[in-house]
Amino acid sequence: MPADQSKKPSLALSGVRVLAMEVSLAGPHCSRILGDMGAEVIKIEKPGVGDLIRHWDSVVKGLSSGFVWVNGNKRSFTVDMKKKEGVEIVRRLAKTVDVVLENFAAGAAARLGLGADDLCALNPRLIYCSLSGYGQDGPYRDVKAYDLLIQGESGIMAMTGYPDKPAKVGVPIIDLSSSLYATIGILLALYQREKTGRGQTIDISMFESALAWLGYSPHHYWHTGEEPPRTGMRHQYVTPYGPYLAGDGVYVNLAVATAQDWDIFCKEVIERPDLLEDARFRTTEARRKNRGVLEELIEQIFQTHSHDVWFDRLKKARLPNGLVRGMAEVLAHPQVIARKMIREMESPVGPVPVMGSPLRLSDSPVQFGPIPALGADTDPILRELGYGDADIERLRRDQVI
Repeated sequence: MPADQSKKPSLALSGVRVLAMEVSLAGPHCSRILGDMGAEVIKIEKPGVGDLIRHWDSVVKGLSSGFVWVNGNKRSFTVDMKKKEGVEIVRRLAKTVDVVLENFAAGAAARLGLGADDLCALNPRLIYCSLSGYGQDGPYRDVKAYDLLIQGESGIMAMTGYPDKPAKVGVPIIDLSSSLYATIGILLALYQREKTGRGQTIDISMFESALAWLGYSPHHYWHTGEEPPRTGMRHQYVTPYGPYLAGDGVYVNLAVATAQDWDIFCKEVIERPDLLEDARFRTTEARRKNRGVLEELIEQIFQTHSHDVWFDRLKKARLPNGLVRGMAEVLAHPQVIARKMIREMESPVGPVPVMGSPLRLSDSPVQFGPIPALGADTDPILRELGYGDADIERLRRDQVI
């Protein structure tokens, strides 16, 4: 066999051990990414109950869709961290890992004796990442935080929706953005540790993650005093940009983002070159200022033909365009099929479909390991820590595990 075929592909984070004191979505999504790329993730769960996301629904053959989504490639370790011996077990485990990730309320881990100061003192190479609503200090440190609430507090909800009513973003964008920043922070700290030999603490807040995604809007407010307008399915600052309803009731999604695109759009797509001479629409800022008139005009024009006609013209003009797809259409999307984005993971109820990872590294494949049953790895992990069968039996009897 050729040498290059005899080698087992390496995983980018092979050898990295992560202790995840996590609940719900933001923390678990971060550790799922780390696990996908080869890290060993030990997920702490409450004995007999587990992560609250296990109980959100039962649509995946009895399993929760949320749990299946963010908890593959993990080992489930049940231990009661409110009991003294349970805390001692976690402290013992923290000595053996590279990363601790916790997404409890700020200060909660420290009150258990499992905060950054406690565990970093035991393991100077430890990277300790805290992911909370508002961060580890400041006047909002102890305010309860959920994705919905941070969407409101950060201004994202106020700029989403239609002029008469704000709206929540359809996916938990704050949980996801903060989990990505936590993942980036952990990877940066691992890289830096290679140079310094030292671990460090990481403080990620959902609120600040949302602020970092506010985009153009703060700049418009700083320089013009403008609150971001709610524009529904349209772009706040560029027009025409968004889905337009064709005469047969199908949305045609398009983007006219440059002066050249506007010229092509008017001449080749809607066949209205006269609009290029209209002072109200001559520049991007002029079109934005006269958005109401322009949008109404384009909506009327798009009603004159079916979506097939518009897509044909847009493609011939080489302007960006696409459909507004429902979930059934998305899952059957030819690019989803071609890129094998729907995969399978083993679970306590057998193989289940999952969405694949967007991470594609030429020399480091993504792994699709099992979704753990509650406490499935408790006994093996305890044995790795030196606990014997009698110890494990006693801990179970005392409801520590």
